[in-house]
Amino acid sequence: MMGVGKSTIGKILAKKLNYNFVDIDKLIEIKEGCSINLIFKNKSENYFRKIESEITLAELKKNNSVISLGGGAFLSSSIRSYAKKVSLSFWLDVPLEELIKRLKKSRQRPLLFNKNISETVKKIYFERKKIYNEADHRIKCRSLRSEEIAKKILVFYEKSGN
Repeated sequence: MMGVGKSTIGKILAKKLNYNFVDIDKLIEIKEGCSINLIFKNKSENYFRKIESEITLAELKKNNSVISLGGGAFLSSSIRSYAKKVSLSFWLDVPLEELIKRLKKSRQRPLLFNKNISETVKKIYFERKKIYNEADHRIKCRSLRSEEIAKKILVFYEKSGN
C-alpha cells in the first residue's frame, strides 16, 4: 500500500543484507523521464501498469535485491505469481488512521490527486487488502519504527533459508 514505508524499510533491509535496493517506481520514472503523476496524467494508468509490469518482472529475475514494489503492483496476477515463485513477499500493514495521516502530507500520489484522501485511502485499502494478504508474510506495523520492521523481515528471511 502506498505510504507504508516500503522504500525506507527496503533501504534498511538491503543495507543489512548487503543487497541492491530497487525502487520500481523510481525505475519507471527514470525510464519514462517524468514523474508517475505525469505518466498517469499524460499516458494513463493502464500505460503505467504495463511499464510497471515489464520492469517489475525483469527486476524479479535478478538475485540479491530488495525490491520495493509500487502499491498497486501486487494486484497484477502475473507480478504476484512470479514474485511468490522467486522471492519472499511482505505486506507492510499499517493501520488506516496512520496511513491517512501520512498520505495527507503527500502530493505525489496520482490515485489521491484531487480526492477526499480519507475516503479514497479507505476504499483503496479495502479493495486491495485481500490480495495483499496473499503475500508470504504480513507485518503488522502498528507503532513499529522502520528499523524494527526491517528486523522482523530479516527473521522471516533467515528462517526461509535464503
